[in-house]
Amino acid sequence: MQLFLMIALIIVSVLLVAVVLLQPGRSSGLSGAITGGAEQLLGKQKARGLEAVLHRATIVLAVLFFILTGLNAYFL
Repeated sequence: MQLFLMIALIIVSVLLVAVVLLQPGRSSGLSGAITGGAEQLLGKQKARGLEAVLHRATIVLAVLFFILTGLNAYFL
């Protein structure tokens, strides 16, 4: 049981790191200050689907990480 939990924890950890690194940054820098609201109205609509999927995947993987960590500590 402990071996299965440890393997699952390693897989979830690697996936969580990958999903977090795939997400775009929140700050748009100087280009966001120059373009203003046009970027927010038009530019965000295209990538909203991928950002939403990555956001939900991050939440699911984080919850799985904490559950697997707790179970691994319990069975250790």
